[in-house]
Amino acid sequence: MNEKQEEGKLGEIEATKYLENMGYKIICNNFRCLAGEIDIIAKDDDEIVFIEVKTRKSNSYGEPKEAVNKKKLEHIFKASRYFLYKNNLQDKYIRIDVIEVYIKNQEIRINHLKQVV
Repeated sequence: MNEKQEEGKLGEIEATKYLENMGYKIICNNFRCLAGEIDIIAKDDDEIVFIEVKTRKSNSYGEPKEAVNKKKLEHIFKASRYFLYKNNLQDKYIRIDVIEVYIKNQEIRINHLKQVV
């Protein structure tokens, strides 16, 4: 794993801990299918939440949420539809969230953006 991949993996681990502390039930991490990948799938009350995690050490290339563009959202949406179909959950409420994880000097800060679409 290269440094960027390790940074991303750490961000996903921290985002998962954050969600669990906030009372979310984690259903799946790193769900992959032909349509795309979803970093975290969780349950928040009666909603299934599809979460994209973006991790950064600095904002020199922009804020993490800016990396979740229209094309990325299309992949998340298609993958989420497949996940719902595969698990017979088509009747559930859903939302797509983005979690920004900032890592600086061993300090971790999380910004949770709910219902980005």
